[in-house]
Amino acid sequence: MDRRIEPSREVYVDTSALIAFLDRSDSYHRLYRRLFSQPPALVTSALVIAEGHGWFLRRYDGRRAVEFLNFVDELPRLRIEPFDHGQMTESRTLVTRFADQALTLADAHGLAIMNRRKIGACWSADRHLGLCGAMLVK
Repeated sequence: MDRRIEPSREVYVDTSALIAFLDRSDSYHRLYRRLFSQPPALVTSALVIAEGHGWFLRRYDGRRAVEFLNFVDELPRLRIEPFDHGQMTESRTLVTRFADQALTLADAHGLAIMNRRKIGACWSADRHLGLCGAMLVK
């Protein structure tokens, strides 16, 4: 009997994809508008949500930052993975492993999620999220 584990059909979504979808001035805006129009099952990190909120707050204002949170809350088929002590430990291991890559904690958490859930595709413009072999859609 073949007991191979199939890769997940989920897609990991990074901050850059969420920003590109919502910010018309982003060079990837058209691509992510198309991808988000009929999304597969999506997974992201609580740290990605924090990064996106902070980006809109700094780049624009509090109103746009809240609009970002509302968008995330209403996005169909999005699972947000929490960040707790266990994820901190797992992410710290990846930050250490890829110390030469200037990997952020948020990116390390994304890599950990993709590894744990066997996610093979990532919507991101950040090359760091391909370090463990995920295909980047950008």
